Amino acid sequence: MMLRVVLLLLTGTLAAGSAQPGSKNTTKPNILFIVADDLGWNDVGWHNPDVKTPVLDQLAQEGVIFNQSYVNYVCTPSRTAFMTGYFPYHVGSQHLVFGTDKPQAIPSNFTFLPEKLKGLGYATHMVGKWHLGFCNWKYTPTYRGFDSFYGYYNGAEDYYTHVIANGLDLRDDKEVVKTKNGQYGTYFFTDRVVDIVEKHPADTPLFLYLPFQNVHQPLQVPKRFEDMYASVQNENRRKLLGMVSALDEAVGNVTMAMKNAGLWDNTLVIFTTDNGGWIVASGNNYPLRGGKVTLWEGGNRGVAFAHGKMLQKTGYTNNEMIHAVDWFPTILAAAGGTADAGIDGVSQLDTIMTGKPSPRTEFVYNIDDEFPTKQGAIRVGDYKLIEGYAGKPDGWIRPDNLTDTKADSGDPFIGTWLFNLKDDPTEHHNLADTMPDKLKEMQAKLAEYRKSLVPAINPPPDPKSNPQDWGGAWSPGWC
Repeated sequence: MMLRVVLLLLTGTLAAGSAQPGSKNTTKPNILFIVADDLGWNDVGWHNPDVKTPVLDQLAQEGVIFNQSYVNYVCTPSRTAFMTGYFPYHVGSQHLVFGTDKPQAIPSNFTFLPEKLKGLGYATHMVGKWHLGFCNWKYTPTYRGFDSFYGYYNGAEDYYTHVIANGLDLRDDKEVVKTKNGQYGTYFFTDRVVDIVEKHPADTPLFLYLPFQNVHQPLQVPKRFEDMYASVQNENRRKLLGMVSALDEAVGNVTMAMKNAGLWDNTLVIFTTDNGGWIVASGNNYPLRGGKVTLWEGGNRGVAFAHGKMLQKTGYTNNEMIHAVDWFPTILAAAGGTADAGIDGVSQLDTIMTGKPSPRTEFVYNIDDEFPTKQGAIRVGDYKLIEGYAGKPDGWIRPDNLTDTKADSGDPFIGTWLFNLKDDPTEHHNLADTMPDKLKEMQAKLAEYRKSLVPAINPPPDPKSNPQDWGGAWSPGWC
């Protein structure tokens, strides 16, 4: 038996320990991949004690908190990285986000993570936000590896009506759901996850992808959550914090269901935001600079942690470099598989499991040649280079003074910035003028990366997308 366990670990498979009475252990771990939407650096309890996230705090503190986990600056690019293992500029999704009325999607030649996991024997289920294209059925979740999908295609919607831009956007697999008007989305999304868990067969490993709607705007939350922050004077900030606590409760309900079903002891949890907090929607990333839609650290350095009884080193903060593209090969490695050669991601399984040094030493924040966000940014070791449009607002905004804080640093919209993030993680000191040799070295590196840029998928809006021509719902079939 011991030899078998050693061999399994050597091949990169997370072997479950001896099954406890009442637990349902398969050899492969269940994998719970939770993505919060627009969750800011300073909007979780382990960074800010004023935020009430007891469930997430406990999971993070019992597991491994990632202090250098990077995502992309907005939604679609990060989700591209999660599902493909490629930097968005290699896929065509580097320019802002996919729109409701544009024929945009991740090309079919990219194999998504759940397709790989199905080949390893996993049941694959998704509940929540897609935002990777829907103009043709072949681009939708159940055609890209998910056994089931319950959620919405676009980037945001009303939490109660489930409408965006005059179209309903709520699906149960392929069917439009018209019965949830007036119900808070986070509640019934969580109910669906609990139902999946309760019905899951014990002899099949489970992959659950939960890209929650919270805390993306519109700022909407049941009053009982907003009332948890009665001392916060700013109404929008109060609602945003309530949405964070609603997310926390939802994660708690999911974990309780997995415990009740006997799945928890063999479950690896990976939790991450998709980008930094959106300052204009009361998200907060203090003390980091800027936020969502910018290339500053507040937009790209994300809150993240891993949890699971199979982790061999826990209860600490890990400072190794991790990027969103790495979750694809890391999850595959945890499932006993390997990613295709040539992807941008690298497996961080050893880093997560034992705290070993990260195999990653550099990454691309983004490269985009489309107006008005022509930009390029990379990190190599401790150094970060931004060229072109870095994004606004770009200040350092305290959460307790959102209405009065100066959100703008005074820097130009377009420029060249060089930072040593080890010495200056909050990006106060631009070294571009004082370190010309390092600047040239980084510029040459960025130029090399730029050679593999693929054109952005950015067509004009298509009137054939109009939901009024599709029964009032945003629907595939027009590209």
